[in-house]
Amino acid sequence: MINPTGKVYLMGAGLGEIAYLTLQAQQLLSQAEVIIYDALVDDSILTLVPANCLKLEVGKRGGKPSTLQTEINQLLVQYCQLGKQVIRLKGGDPFIFGRTTSEIQALIESECKFEVIPGLSSALAAPTLAHIPLTDQVMSRCFAVLTAHDLEALDWQIVSQIETLVILMGGRNLAEIVHQLLRHERLPQTPIAIIQSGGCPQQKVWVGRLNDIVEITANQSLSPCVIVVGEVVRLRDFINPDQYPWQREKLPQNSILNSATMNQPLFGKTILLTRSVEQSSLQSDLLKAQGAIVIEMPALVITPPSSWESLDQAIEQLENSFDWLILTSSNGVEYFFNRLIALGKDTRSLGQTKIAVVGKKTAASLQERYLKPDFIPPDFIADSLVEYFPDSLAGKRILFPRVETGGREILVQELTAKGAIITEVAAYESGCPERISPEVLEALQTQKIDVITFASSKTVKNFCQLIQALPEQALTPDYLDTICIASIGPQTSKSCMNLLGRVDIEAREYTLEGLTQAIINHLSLFQLKLTD
Repeated sequence: MINPTGKVYLMGAGLGEIAYLTLQAQQLLSQAEVIIYDALVDDSILTLVPANCLKLEVGKRGGKPSTLQTEINQLLVQYCQLGKQVIRLKGGDPFIFGRTTSEIQALIESECKFEVIPGLSSALAAPTLAHIPLTDQVMSRCFAVLTAHDLEALDWQIVSQIETLVILMGGRNLAEIVHQLLRHERLPQTPIAIIQSGGCPQQKVWVGRLNDIVEITANQSLSPCVIVVGEVVRLRDFINPDQYPWQREKLPQNSILNSATMNQPLFGKTILLTRSVEQSSLQSDLLKAQGAIVIEMPALVITPPSSWESLDQAIEQLENSFDWLILTSSNGVEYFFNRLIALGKDTRSLGQTKIAVVGKKTAASLQERYLKPDFIPPDFIADSLVEYFPDSLAGKRILFPRVETGGREILVQELTAKGAIITEVAAYESGCPERISPEVLEALQTQKIDVITFASSKTVKNFCQLIQALPEQALTPDYLDTICIASIGPQTSKSCMNLLGRVDIEAREYTLEGLTQAIINHLSLFQLKLTD
C-alpha cells in the first residue's frame, strides 16, 4: 500500500557548491529523509541534509561507472512509497540533459507525488562567471545549448550557422567538435572558450580560436567543462573586471582568479581534506579563504549506536545522578542532546550537572544549544582534561557519552585513577565509508595533491583502510612521497607515524584554525628555502 506522505523532489544543484543553490532547494534539503544524488554534486551540499538522511550516490559522471537509469527510477518509487521525503539531486537544472522526464514517467506510473525544483544551469552560469555574455545586440542575437554525448546525431550544417554555441559534456570530444564546425564552414578564426569547473575555486578558462584551441589545450584534462563558440567570446576581455585598475590587476587568459587570490598564502595549493561525511565544511572554508583548492574526502561515517539503551537510562537518571557531563566531540554533543529531546526532555534535565568539553569546536556545538561549558582544558585535547580539572575528582559522578567502539581509553583510565565514578554510554558510532570517490582517486593518481589533512586518528586509520581496499595497481607504492601529511594534534600524529610512516605538519593549537595556520607556516617556510 502506498504511503500518501511520500514525495519526490527532482532538484537542480546548480554549479555544485552551496552558493549556487536556490533558497527553496536549501530548505528542502534540510528536511530530506533520502537523497539520491549525482557525482557532479559537491560534497559540501550533503552537509545540509539531516544526519540521519539516507545518502545514495548514483554516479552520472561522464566516462565513469554509474547506476542504470531504470534502477534510479525504482529507487525513487521505492522510497516515495515508503512515505519518505526524497530528494533527487542533479547537477545544474534537472531539465537540462538530466533525464528527468524518464524519472517523472516512473513516478506517474506508480502514482507517486513529485515536484521539480529548478537549478542554475552551467550552460548559463559558467559563461557568465567567465565574463562571456551569450547574447549581444550585434554579435549574438541567439544561442543554442547542445550536448556532445552523440555528435553524429547533430545536424552540423544547421548547428554551425548559429551565432553562439554552448556545448556541454564536450571535453573529451573537443577535437571532433572543432573538426565538424570547420568542415561545415565555420571560420577558423572563430573565438572559442573552454570553462572548466565553472563556479568552483579551481575554475579555469582557456581562450583561443577554432584553428588553435586543440593545440592550446593539449595534454590538459578539460572535464567537467562548458564550451562556448562564437564572437561573444571576444567580449570577455572588455567585460572582465580584473582588467581595470580600480578593480584588480589583469590576469593571464587561462585563469579567472584575481590578484588578491594569487597573493593568498595557499594560492595554487591543492589540499585533500579528510573528514566525516556529516561534518560541516568549516575547515574547507578556512582553507579556501587562504586561496587553496580543496578536495574533500569523507573518511568517517557517523551513525547512531547499535542500541540507545545505556544512553536512555543515563538520561532518565540525569538530574540527580551526575556531577559532571563530559563531551569530547561535536558528535557527542549532537547525539546526546538530540536523544535528550527525543525522550521528551530538555536542558533543564541537567539540573546542577556541570559540563566539561574538549576543544573549541565542541564548545561551539554546545553554544549552538545556548549552553556554556563550565570547563574547557587549555590544550584542547582530552589528555589535558584530567590535569587541569577544576574540582577534586575523588567521588565525582561523571557521565561520559562517547563513540561506541574504537575510542581512546586513556581518559577513562585517568579519571578513574583519580577516584571519579565514570558512567560510559554509547552515544554514536563511527565507521569507514565504503569507498574512495573517483575524484579523490584521480587526484591521487595524477599527483595533484600538495597536502593531506587529518583531524583525528580514525580518519588516518580509515584513509589507510580505503587505500588498501583499492585494486593493487590503482596507486603506485610511492603515491604519498610528494604529499605533505598534516595532523591536528599529537594523537593524530602518532597514528600518522604508525600507519603512514611520517607526519610533516602538526598544529600547535589543536583546532581546525590551528591546523590551517600550521599548513600556511610550513608551506611558507618551504617556499623560502626554495628561493634561498
